[in-house]
Amino acid sequence: MKSKKTSQLLQQLVFVGPSALVFLVIVIFPFLLGVYYSFTNWNGVSRHAGWVGLRNYVHIFSADPQFLHSFWFTVKFTVLGVVLTNILGFGLAYLLTRPLFTRNALRTVFFVPHVIGGLLLGFIWQFIFVKGFAALGQSTGFSFFNLPWLGTDSTAFWAIVIVFVWQNAGYLMVIYISSLNNVPKNLIEAAQIDGASKGQVLRKVMVPLVMPAVTVCLFLAISWSFKLFDLNLSLTKGGPFKATESVALNIYNEAFNISRFGMGSAKAIIFFIIVAIISIIQVRATKSREVEI
Repeated sequence: MKSKKTSQLLQQLVFVGPSALVFLVIVIFPFLLGVYYSFTNWNGVSRHAGWVGLRNYVHIFSADPQFLHSFWFTVKFTVLGVVLTNILGFGLAYLLTRPLFTRNALRTVFFVPHVIGGLLLGFIWQFIFVKGFAALGQSTGFSFFNLPWLGTDSTAFWAIVIVFVWQNAGYLMVIYISSLNNVPKNLIEAAQIDGASKGQVLRKVMVPLVMPAVTVCLFLAISWSFKLFDLNLSLTKGGPFKATESVALNIYNEAFNISRFGMGSAKAIIFFIIVAIISIIQVRATKSREVEI
């Protein structure tokens, strides 16, 4: 018995130990270190980090309107990004589970944008908004293409939303396709025999059965939206006049551009707590609506 337990412990150390060690070194230790630095005035360079207690947190909520503005921008962006990305992803999945001749090619086309890195994608769309749309506006005369897409608060906001949805809808589409393909055909046929329309079959049969996929897709979309950084940096750099600065970009600028690492760590901890609470509420709310076959 003792040798069996020793063997099991050895197997766990061999197979789980390296992953646990990497997770501890790369995730847990830096997180705990960030918590410590959030109570200091460390500038990220010097060896000395003076302890300031809760001063950083008090300053963030009382004397840092830009952080609050960035957080409000991120919340608005997250709401729109999550809703539009999931609607488009589910719509594409529903369409591409139909018997279409080119559906495999279309699945690939819609998924490819997610493979492109956020920085590269931002620079590509920056060229499209500035040069491509201007050329189309001159040739067609449509006012839509002549808008200053990266020049005003509202248009720059929608530019980021458009690119975000275009980038990530294909990934959610794949998850929804997998879930829709697992819906029992006999349930759909039974509903159709009972006289249910296509809309009723979709709302009453298919959507409840794909709720596990909805839980996953909402969680991913919320995570991507709140962590918006590379796309924000390459497309608008938070401009114009920091009107489109996300929380992640604000934290980066605070820690590495202004060299207030302690303040940036405090912002990151606040951000982590808020996102964790929102994610837990979302997962519990959607899992409660899941049904078992």
